[in-house]
Amino acid sequence: MRFFSKITVICNLCFIAAVLLRRVEMAKAQQGNFSGAIPVQPLESTIVVLGYGAIVVNFVFNMVVLALLLLKKPVPAPKWILLFNLLLLLLQVYYFFFDTSL
Repeated sequence: MRFFSKITVICNLCFIAAVLLRRVEMAKAQQGNFSGAIPVQPLESTIVVLGYGAIVVNFVFNMVVLALLLLKKPVPAPKWILLFNLLLLLLQVYYFFFDTSL
């Protein structure tokens, strides 16, 4: 569970980076510059794939945590990671399903 929580945090950080990269590239495209935000394209692609896949990983993680809490078993992850992942899941749901500025 500790390893899974760390993977989830990494994916969530990639989600934040992917959203920021998208905003930077949209701003550059409006100025007429269509080159990528990061000069190393494989790195940018990896961040985007991990970031946009984070909603699935984060959803599964939060469902496992919810199951452990309902079964009254201890959750072997720090509380700040649980809170961070829950807040990012809410942000991801809003970003993917309710944000109209995409």
